[in-house]
Amino acid sequence: MVIIPLQAVPNQAVGVTLDGQVSQISLYQKNTGLFVDLYVDNVLVIGGVICQNLNRIVRSLYLGFSGDLLFIDNQGDTDPYYTGLGTRYSLAYVSASELPAGVG
Repeated sequence: MVIIPLQAVPNQAVGVTLDGQVSQISLYQKNTGLFVDLYVDNVLVIGGVICQNLNRIVRSLYLGFSGDLLFIDNQGDTDPYYTGLGTRYSLAYVSASELPAGVG
């Protein structure tokens, strides 16, 4: 598992290489929650996905992304909000080998 560094700002884009996948993660806060777009090699993999505590973000192997992303609430059990990014809420990359058998 790799923790992706984030800032406590409502909109941000983070470039990171995850298991050889050159990725850009865009996060943006709306009234209805925190949302994410994921690009690999400048190609959109997922867009407009809501971020929830301990809920996998990519989920589907057919999208071509190896592994998955998820948020972890380090102080409780709430969905992420931008003011806690990088402290209370961590964004984790979980490699394919760390996922349960048969899961993306």
